[in-house]
Amino acid sequence: MGPGAAVPTVARFGALRHPDYLRYFLVALVGMTAESVEHVVSYWMIYQLFHSPTLAGFAIVSHWVPYLMFSVYAGVLADRYDCRRLIQAGQALLALVSLGWAALFMTGTLHVWHACALLVLHGLAGVFIGPALQLIVHDIVGREHLQSAIRLNAISRYFCMVLGPAIGGGLMLLLGPSPTLLVNVVLYLPIIVFLFYLRYTGHLSDADGRRPAAGFSLGQTRQLLAELRGEPRIIMMIVLAGASSLFVGTAFQAQMPEFAHHHGSNEADVWYTVLFSANAVGAVVGALLLETFTALQGGARMAIVCAAVWGAVMAAFPVVHSYAAAVTLLALGGVFNIAFTSMAQALVQILAPSRLRGRVVGLFNTSMMGLRAGSGVTVGVLGALVGVEASLTISALGVVLVALGLLIVALRSPSVAPPPVVAPAERSSPS
Repeated sequence: MGPGAAVPTVARFGALRHPDYLRYFLVALVGMTAESVEHVVSYWMIYQLFHSPTLAGFAIVSHWVPYLMFSVYAGVLADRYDCRRLIQAGQALLALVSLGWAALFMTGTLHVWHACALLVLHGLAGVFIGPALQLIVHDIVGREHLQSAIRLNAISRYFCMVLGPAIGGGLMLLLGPSPTLLVNVVLYLPIIVFLFYLRYTGHLSDADGRRPAAGFSLGQTRQLLAELRGEPRIIMMIVLAGASSLFVGTAFQAQMPEFAHHHGSNEADVWYTVLFSANAVGAVVGALLLETFTALQGGARMAIVCAAVWGAVMAAFPVVHSYAAAVTLLALGGVFNIAFTSMAQALVQILAPSRLRGRVVGLFNTSMMGLRAGSGVTVGVLGALVGVEASLTISALGVVLVALGLLIVALRSPSVAPPPVVAPAERSSPS
């Protein structure tokens, strides 16, 4: 796709017009809920056993480093092989990780290295699922409804971040951590079974039917970036995603028990659950607003502005002393986070050349998810020195500065002007 290609603004909830996508959407809800339940239980148990901000930060590092190291390679695999099988392998590994947590909690043998190893395995599974999943969705809905599918995927992901803590917290109170995680293993099965019946491979819509070779080297990353120079919006979105991940990422979620303690909650009670879920609630609301009111959809400049506002909101969250204000700011953060991340992902995936889409998606994932490993240092390890409240505020202000710099560049570049609205064309499903 050339530099002047327009990014389509799609109809409201357009992706749901595809029956196969609707079925995928429903089973994916179950699998993503399982991931969220696992995070809630494991983060709480790590906090209860070790009470270490540094360990919580290291857990974030060990979880996201696989994205930094292997996302582009995962994109290569997604370009070359049947994406359904990559997703199934990743989901099976996630189920094994939940089983490992359950066994260690049940036997009382959890040590620091166990926690780090399981988080690394969880990260590896996510790495190889990511690009394959994005190519599958693109295959199902086509370019015209891709933005809608990305927002709907985000709604399901963040809805599960709300549902997961509710289910995980409730089951922990009723059954305890280990039985909760054993139940959680079963939740990974529906999507594994569903993919045996899904007709899409991630490559049915490829124009020429050819796939690039599976080999890849670090040197070819420079070649890939050189090919993308003609489309500055892709480069800018990769930088924007990288800055937000490096400075803030999801490290504040791992530190949520500490923030809950700051507001007077010392147990896995309703106050902790609400605080943990507030950001996800905001993201769901934001995605629904974007999907419902197409006038709110934007291109590169709008994504940058939303990222700057998100950084400002997250910088304010740690310094408020009111529990209600903290929940409100986390919810607003979720609204602006989903706005800029969904716009950035849609731009990158739509503007990427079809023959290199998996690689470009992998490169974007390296930036958006891999650099979250750095947030374990900026928020977690730094938090051990100056306090997690101060470290999050300082890190979030770093995002604001980067976003403002990118906005200046975008305003001076005519090639980053908002794309014209393109009416979506109907796309039939393959027989």
